Amino acid sequence: MAIFYSLKNRLIAFFVVLLVLSFGTMSLLLFNQARSIIRSYIETSALEKMDEYGSFIHMALQQSYDLSSLVYNSDITQKWDAILTQPASTEGQRMLASINMSKFLTQTTNNYSIVSSVNIYRKEGLRVGAENQVVADSSFRQEAWYRNFIEHSNHWVPAHTDEAEIKGAKPYEVVSLLLPIGIFEPSLARNVMKVNIKADFLLEPLNRIHLGESGTIFLLNEQGSPILSQQEYSTHPEAAKEVERVRAARDEQGVVYLKDKQGASHILVYKKLAITNWLLVGFVSEQDLYANLFKLRNSIIVFASLMLAAAFALAYWISAGITKPLSRLVSAMRHVQKGDFAQAERLTLPERRIQSEVDYATVTFRNMVKQLSHLIRTEFEQKLLRQQAEYKALLMQINPHFLFNTLELMSSLAIQQRTKETVTVIESLGKMLRFSLRISEDLIPLREELKVVRYYMSILEVRFGAGLDLRLDEEEAPYDLEIVKFLLQPLIENAVKYSFIHQAKAKVRITVRADKDRLVLSVADNGIGMDPELLRELKDQAMRQQPEQLLQSMTHQIGLRNVLARCRLYYGGLFTLSIESSKEAGACITLGLPLQRRNDHVPRIDHG
Repeated sequence: MAIFYSLKNRLIAFFVVLLVLSFGTMSLLLFNQARSIIRSYIETSALEKMDEYGSFIHMALQQSYDLSSLVYNSDITQKWDAILTQPASTEGQRMLASINMSKFLTQTTNNYSIVSSVNIYRKEGLRVGAENQVVADSSFRQEAWYRNFIEHSNHWVPAHTDEAEIKGAKPYEVVSLLLPIGIFEPSLARNVMKVNIKADFLLEPLNRIHLGESGTIFLLNEQGSPILSQQEYSTHPEAAKEVERVRAARDEQGVVYLKDKQGASHILVYKKLAITNWLLVGFVSEQDLYANLFKLRNSIIVFASLMLAAAFALAYWISAGITKPLSRLVSAMRHVQKGDFAQAERLTLPERRIQSEVDYATVTFRNMVKQLSHLIRTEFEQKLLRQQAEYKALLMQINPHFLFNTLELMSSLAIQQRTKETVTVIESLGKMLRFSLRISEDLIPLREELKVVRYYMSILEVRFGAGLDLRLDEEEAPYDLEIVKFLLQPLIENAVKYSFIHQAKAKVRITVRADKDRLVLSVADNGIGMDPELLRELKDQAMRQQPEQLLQSMTHQIGLRNVLARCRLYYGGLFTLSIESSKEAGACITLGLPLQRRNDHVPRIDHG
């Protein structure tokens, strides 16, 4: 547990845990208690308001039924129906009876303030209403409310616009009660009485009942559809499903908690109305219901965050005088572990008057870091010089091999008086020697390495003539990369040498390409391959042999061993070696080098 290693961190952690536990526990208890109280209050308040509104609806519906009963049982209504039914009645008698019926409806409507209007529709196409309205019109038979009443016996019509009551530019909506006159079966009725109540008369007191900030109470009919103009009910499909279950239950009122598809919690409050089997349903989300409580919780969180920040500041102030020197000392120790002595010295205090044990430990540690840094720097410089000397010696070891062979070739060409080939070999050799004498450069661009390879290939082609099939594949070579010089020439020399041992035709392929994050150099021949024991020895020495061992070695395969030693000396464990060998197919040596462009740095120390 590194976080508690520092005294400063332990102080900060103590204050944080103390504040988080105290404020967190207090906030949680306060929030849960307040939510419980608010929920209980909202449920009780909503049910009480629903009771009041239910009484209001009961009064409104009772007046509608009373008016309907008065009209239904009136002698005037029966006389009017009889006159219009008798075929012998004259047109004047029918009109007079309809006018008397209209006056009766006017008087009746005036006695019931809740009723907006009363109209009687006769199946033959006649409408009689208050204010002497006697209209011959059969269009009402196509209205949805009329068809639903005749076909399905739906006595109550939800909020709609009644054509008979359109009196201005902005017609109002009404809720209607439909009853047959003279018979109880709607489908057989000759006359249908329509009692209209303004929808706003029922909607306004309902809108004054609130659940939370935006919770709404809906008045639903027996089919579960809104009686009033409350279109937002369709936006609560989860409430609609719960209403069906509530309607089938025996409870007259109650509260249901449910969740929507997004997982949000909602509260549904309901109350059944006895007269018409209507249902009052209130629906509100907990997020809306507890909006003020959530604001209080957020305020507590902000206050707790400020207190937490103050605790950090207090802990830091205390640690500045007690733990800061120790923390700097520990940090300096970590940098020493990483080898960053300069940063360790900067973190420790300069020499000053020792006033405490911490000051003494700091000064002592600083002096120790100085001495250790000096020793390591001296050892590093000596090791670096030794490595550079070894690298130069290995590089110089290559030159005699191809130089002696080329001089012998030149001597042979001169004896044969092959002047043109002699000039070609001399020019190529001169360019190669000029390149090899640049011993101050460890790295060269791949472009120059391939140029030297082509000079060497021209010498080999003159030496072996048609017996040598030598090709260089460099179509996808990344010429801007830098590599250790003279890697390919010794490999090509070995490949040509061993390809001619048991055959007159040598075939050598050199491939240079980039593969993801590596530069791949490959030299393949059709020689006799390598002995398995030699192959294992080469792979083992490529990883472990020291340069001084190779310099003192008198064994064969110096060219290949030299290349591997220089790669290991420069790249360390960053280079890879792959050797494929068989007596039938020859050998293929592949070097994998890290991609390195000019000014990139591949350290040569501690590569393993």
